[in-house]
Amino acid sequence: MAAFNKFNAFVEALAEKVHNLGSDQIVVALCTAANAPVVGNSVLGDLTQISYTNCSSRNVTTDTSEQTGGTYKLVLDDLTLTAGGGAIAAFRYIVLYNDTAASDNLIGFYDYGSDLTLADGESLTIDFDGSNGVLTLA
Repeated sequence: MAAFNKFNAFVEALAEKVHNLGSDQIVVALCTAANAPVVGNSVLGDLTQISYTNCSSRNVTTDTSEQTGGTYKLVLDDLTLTAGGGAIAAFRYIVLYNDTAASDNLIGFYDYGSDLTLADGESLTIDFDGSNGVLTLA
């Protein structure tokens, strides 16, 4: 899996109670190389997404959101995106955002390095690293 990059505004939004990562609905957004996210983005409206026609659910399930010894870790279940009824538009970036937050605040993104395409019936499993979690705060 590509490295996780947090959006700068996520830190402030977390401190100002915009996110409750233990209960809010986290969703993935998909973006092309031509519409790359940057760490200065803060809300979903800052991004240009692909069309999700033919794409399975992008909702992510939170496995655990807890701290141990003063270190917080967010663990998300892996998500499988499947193309059904046709292909999914090419994308390079997988973005995590908080769909429960009023402004759909951004959390972070993964850069796959080149475009990915899914033909009808193909799937991509996003491995959110069940051991280390998506993110930790110490």
